[in-house]
Amino acid sequence: MTMLPGDGIGPHLMQGTRDVFRSAGVPIDFEVVDVKATGGEDCSETIEDAITSVQRNGVALKGNWVSPEGRNSGEMSYNVQLRHKLDLFANVVICKSFPTIETRHKDVDIIIVRENTEGEYSHLEHENVSGVIEMMKIVTEEKSERIAQFAFKFAKENNRKKVTAIHKANIMKMSDGLFLNTCRSVSKYYPDIEFKDMIIDNCAMQLVSNPKQFDVMVMPNLYGNVITNVAAALIGGPGIPPGSNYGGEYAVFESGTRNSGKGIADLNIANPISFLLASTNMLKHLGLIMHSSMIEKAVTNIVVSGKARTADIHGTTTTSEFFEILEQEIESMRSRRKQVVK
Repeated sequence: MTMLPGDGIGPHLMQGTRDVFRSAGVPIDFEVVDVKATGGEDCSETIEDAITSVQRNGVALKGNWVSPEGRNSGEMSYNVQLRHKLDLFANVVICKSFPTIETRHKDVDIIIVRENTEGEYSHLEHENVSGVIEMMKIVTEEKSERIAQFAFKFAKENNRKKVTAIHKANIMKMSDGLFLNTCRSVSKYYPDIEFKDMIIDNCAMQLVSNPKQFDVMVMPNLYGNVITNVAAALIGGPGIPPGSNYGGEYAVFESGTRNSGKGIADLNIANPISFLLASTNMLKHLGLIMHSSMIEKAVTNIVVSGKARTADIHGTTTTSEFFEILEQEIESMRSRRKQVVK
């Protein structure tokens, strides 16, 4: 499978995850494509190399690339290029409360399904006249139906009871109106799943005041970006929720908030939980259930027991120490399992 370290904290988390996989005996070989959006003398691989590798292997574990800001920052980011060229139309982020991590709300369990390839991320901007920028938000019936079908199918397969469509159809009557009406039409084919819709600004308020009302949420691209980060804060921050991206042929797994962490890249303080859970979801996708469960249980054990907690979740463990403690826990679990078998 493909490994894309990315920028910022990505390379450190990737190496730690490889070590954890080795400790757990995961039968995977990595094809590492070390593309750097930030450039540098050693940056010889390109985004095209990364895309080709994923096409060859079908599955990837990905760090995040830094996205340049401002009107003179060039073409669409590497992250968006990867999604578009591989048609990774569905982004799924699991925002579930982690045992013993203290937050304002308890027992949050939300699945966010985000359309990943159009909307404001269509990269269609131009300067019509000097000082006037136009941006085209693209919403199509075909892709709205595709993401709605994905959300309802995901809800059914995972025993979820409700899907809520998030929109701004009261103002963007044609674009978001199309998205909402398409979701309503698709909901009729799933009578056992409750369907609701909510305007995006009300959703932001409801999410921080009463998150338990949400189960599966489906929404256009930009709203998904914002809501994912709000939901991440509900369960302890960007270091917790895992993310995944699905298309017809390929799947790419990454942290839920897609944060490169460039500001803390050399501080050894990044929380690896989000990335580790993304990697275990990848293992489930590949049918490696035993290995996935082992790593997930080990992560839970060391956090709940207090053996390993990074600063963002009220601990003092460094990133490197977290991986070392996790490897020790996995090796201990494997040793105990062998003794039981004997």
